Amino acid sequence: MELLKPKIDFVFKRIFGTEENQDILLDFVNSVFESAGEPQVLSVDILNPYIDKGAVRDKQSILDIRARGADGQYINVEIQLWNRKDIEKRTLFYWAKMYSGQLEEGDPYRKLSKTVTINILDFDYIHAEKYHTTFHLREDSTSLMLTDDIEIHFIELRKLKEQSYGTQRRLVRWMLFIAGLSNEKLEELAMEEPVIRKALTTLEFLSQDAEARRLYEERQRALRDEISAVEGAREEGREEGRLEVARNLLTMGLSVVEIAKATGLPEEDILKLQKPN
Repeated sequence: MELLKPKIDFVFKRIFGTEENQDILLDFVNSVFESAGEPQVLSVDILNPYIDKGAVRDKQSILDIRARGADGQYINVEIQLWNRKDIEKRTLFYWAKMYSGQLEEGDPYRKLSKTVTINILDFDYIHAEKYHTTFHLREDSTSLMLTDDIEIHFIELRKLKEQSYGTQRRLVRWMLFIAGLSNEKLEELAMEEPVIRKALTTLEFLSQDAEARRLYEERQRALRDEISAVEGAREEGREEGRLEVARNLLTMGLSVVEIAKATGLPEEDILKLQKPN
């Protein structure tokens, strides 16, 4: 049986974002905190548990996981499969919404609790070799922390090379699980870690469920359509940009042949630009 990929957001939330699997989420979050040298949390309560399977039909739905730790801090976990080129602004936006959303009208600011965002990326983004990077709000020259209320983690799956890192690190084991190894490798991880065994059992159950597999394929199609639409818009923008350059070069008096070499446009497209509208 082919297992579903845990990194597909619908599957990820079904494994990590249900009330019966809060221990799985707790272990993953603590593996991130352990890797960053941050204190462990004793428990987590999921604030938006996975219930409605219909959510995967919405291309724009954000299947993140929002939780609150026993120490009062808020935690947001989200997985991103492709690079929209705006991850830092998107991260700050959703961090700010979760942070400000703690207050009701009339509440004092001192009620605000630390808010942590954990971004799992299936692409390279941060300009560092490390697969796990952590950001806080610090003073430039002294590194003095202004407040620990903001904490942002990036976990980049593609930077983890299995042969380079031992699986004795808990975060490495979870990254390998989320990345979607072969069934044999997943079994090996599950034998070493009871919580991963529970996560794998959930994944196996999902993979055998016809409705779950249908929703999984539907979500994959929606994600592919979204990627195609964005890439198409980018290509259209690039094409218009090249045409604008060609118009400018024509104005400067360059020949059609020279402009074709400079822009990569076909000569017939450049000749069309010479014709009056």
